[in-house]
Amino acid sequence: MWEARAAEGRGAELLAWVRQQALHPAPARRETFTAAADRVLVITWWESTGPAELPDPPAGLLHRPVHRWRFQQVPE
Repeated sequence: MWEARAAEGRGAELLAWVRQQALHPAPARRETFTAAADRVLVITWWESTGPAELPDPPAGLLHRPVHRWRFQQVPE
């Protein structure tokens, strides 16, 4: 999971930047979300390969550093 908060008024620009970023190898699934305060969240699902990481956006786009979390699914 990758989450960043855009600098004031630059949420649309950050979202456009995120959408342009290709991951190699590509994840099995990738979803992008937005939230209040110009936040952009990307969740990716990986098979046995990966995960590849989204890079940090250009510094001028960010309000604060990017947050990254890696989770593993727990069998039920």
